[in-house]
Amino acid sequence: MTTPRRVTVALTGASGVQYGLRLIECLVAAEVEVSVLISKAAHVVIATETSFKLPAAPAKLAAELVERFAAAPEQIKVYGKEDWFAPVASGSGAPAAMVICPCSGGTLSALATGASNNLIERAGDVALKERRQLIIVPRETPLHAVHLEHMLTLTRMGAVIMPAAPGFYHQPQSVADLVDFIVARILDQLGVEQSLIASWGANTR
Repeated sequence: MTTPRRVTVALTGASGVQYGLRLIECLVAAEVEVSVLISKAAHVVIATETSFKLPAAPAKLAAELVERFAAAPEQIKVYGKEDWFAPVASGSGAPAAMVICPCSGGTLSALATGASNNLIERAGDVALKERRQLIIVPRETPLHAVHLEHMLTLTRMGAVIMPAAPGFYHQPQSVADLVDFIVARILDQLGVEQSLIASWGANTR
């Protein structure tokens, strides 16, 4: 598989930030340059669901992520919610792939209706209009009709909807194993080699 050189990863205010953080870690290990966008609500969720203490200021956050994930200098770049000069805000500079993980219902709605009120929504809109890879990982449940309609709309626009619904055929022994299942599937979609979860049937051949 061909590894994309640059990927945008956005974390929004849905439960399940562990998926997004683990994805960043795995992309860094695969030597991918990662543009990171974290919403204000996602910072609240991170503080609630994890032991991570991440600063809000982009420069400090980038330094923290580089240290935490042992990234190369400049491998992780963080942009603020209104940094309209960020490369991800333009079709001429955005990476070829973007993952919103986890994706909140509000972000899902904004993307489906063409709103661009912050950099995450703008970056997603750029991916859609440029016909680039956009992977959306919603974790809301249950889903009402508007959620489902928005997912269908985005699928028809070319996005890939990957609900955070881990499988159990790999016999997970921990929460981390469940997180890795979803992250592995995202990496497969991106064309990034991964050894987190074996492909179906690999252990029975």
